[in-house]
Amino acid sequence: MERFKLLVKGIVRYQDTYLVVERWYDDRIFDPYQWEFLDGVLEFGETPEAAVCRVVNERTGLNVEVVRPLYTWGFTAGELCTCGIAFLCDSLSPETVLSEDLHDSKWVTKDELPETISNKNVVDDIRNCGLIEDFGIEDFGDLDLFVDPMDIE
Repeated sequence: MERFKLLVKGIVRYQDTYLVVERWYDDRIFDPYQWEFLDGVLEFGETPEAAVCRVVNERTGLNVEVVRPLYTWGFTAGELCTCGIAFLCDSLSPETVLSEDLHDSKWVTKDELPETISNKNVVDDIRNCGLIEDFGIEDFGDLDLFVDPMDIE
């Protein structure tokens, strides 16, 4: 039997800061509390966008608006294949009310993200999607990205 799980990750922005939460992992490891972004499981019949808004609200009390998808990831553990979609979300307020499974939260700048997030794969992902190092339309140089329909033969 094929087994899949779809996760959503909320990278929540408020003005020029990003929300990270501290979660308990395992008391058998050196650093059982680790800073991360919010994530959760997509429920049956739910869109990924609705799921990330629900997860953020359930775990922090924040109401957010999805800006755009940032990146995807995946891994296999045993017979379970897990895929995820990370979304950039905007919050209108910085005030959080954390769920019981979260130990703490804080708002950090883009420059502080690599120092705060200990999972190297997550730091690489947010760097590759341009969250840490801005990558805008001007980075494409003189390329004409917009093709006039009349130019197509």
